[in-house]
Amino acid sequence: MADRPSAREALALVTDTFTELPYPERRSAPDGPLGWPGYDGARARAAARTGETESVVCGVADVEGTRAVLIAFEFGFLGGSLGEGTGDRLEAAYAHAVAHRLPLVSLVATGGSRMQEGMLALTQLQRVARASARAREAGLPQTAVLRDPTTGGGWATLGAGADVVLALPGAQVGFAGSRVRPPDADPTAYTAEAQVAAGAADALVPPEELRTTLGRWLRLLTRPSSDPAPPPHALGAVDLPATGWDAVSRARSPHRPRATAYLDAYFTSRVTLSGDRCGGADPDGMLCGFGDHGGRTVAYAAQTGTATRPTGYRTAARLIRLADRLGIPVLTLVDTPGAANDAEAERQGAGAAVADLFAAVAAARTPLTTLVIGEGGSGGALAPAAPGNTWATPDSYFSVIAPELAAAILKRPPSEVEPTADALCVRPQDLVELGVVRGVVGPEGAQAAGFG
Repeated sequence: MADRPSAREALALVTDTFTELPYPERRSAPDGPLGWPGYDGARARAAARTGETESVVCGVADVEGTRAVLIAFEFGFLGGSLGEGTGDRLEAAYAHAVAHRLPLVSLVATGGSRMQEGMLALTQLQRVARASARAREAGLPQTAVLRDPTTGGGWATLGAGADVVLALPGAQVGFAGSRVRPPDADPTAYTAEAQVAAGAADALVPPEELRTTLGRWLRLLTRPSSDPAPPPHALGAVDLPATGWDAVSRARSPHRPRATAYLDAYFTSRVTLSGDRCGGADPDGMLCGFGDHGGRTVAYAAQTGTATRPTGYRTAARLIRLADRLGIPVLTLVDTPGAANDAEAERQGAGAAVADLFAAVAAARTPLTTLVIGEGGSGGALAPAAPGNTWATPDSYFSVIAPELAAAILKRPPSEVEPTADALCVRPQDLVELGVVRGVVGPEGAQAAGFG
């Protein structure tokens, strides 16, 4: 990425107004704390070249109408490196955000910690981590925009440690900078595109779309609500299935509405949260993000009808924990034949991932709402479901096990699969009667309530 805008140019790209914060004063020994020969001269040349006195610019800004604290790195000042002065400014910016309850945005472009200040520079990462933790405890969202380059400790704190991570296409992003990675390393692994694919960043955003995208994220993440999200209306069948096998057949129909149709109908706009922050994403099996419904923010985690991968469960757990911390209600859509059970899923920790989502749902204080829109296959479908506030559509089913597998385990012939589906009581109306779901939702303007 040849073009590297300055900190001020990056701020101008995304802000409507910007007021710089006052910075703490620090008296420095000649050539810094280590007495590094020529360090004072290097700083003076960097200041003359960039017009800045440190590697970050911090202030309060309006981004598409939302007030926020912004931190912008100046890569032209000693490679955007972190030193003690940088740490002072970052800590002060976080403190201002906490004191005034403002979200934080970091426009990151850094090569890492400043060698001329040795271990004192490296320990600034601990200061940033503590400040970030305080903001997290205060329920403030943190968003990072990865510019070119984002490497070293800056990536491992302000970048990867943010709640939402957006990246400019083509940016160099990685813990190892270009001069310290192995000589035979694949350069494509150290890119914004690779970090999105690996689940470490949420989305690529072109510069011309950054202001609008960032503004949408800030608006959605700063609207807490204590009311549960209403379940969506049914988009498919409106009559109830006659038999258990009828319910299964409807849910498995390729013509039944899927998660994308429900999300499009429910939200006027939405943004995507992608990746489990552990090395993977499941874009084909679990859709997560935040959207606008009726003028307020609702978070969502939606299964798409395929077997859900471990990365999908971990992404959903990440979404629920973030929404819980921000006080945003959550909607989950259940639609899966079950958790992926192939060998690769086991190697990726399928059991632990499902357990983690169960734990996230169980611990959530923000209200959760669930709608079963298709297949509800065993524990892999139950994991994202809201206890006591789960609803079902007429073309869905929920079962402890697939009827075919139940018949096989019971050593029944194939002709007994359909009666087995009846015996499992998988129909939506059966689930209402059992108290597993609260009711069966109907089309626009209709909702058949069950248990309250």
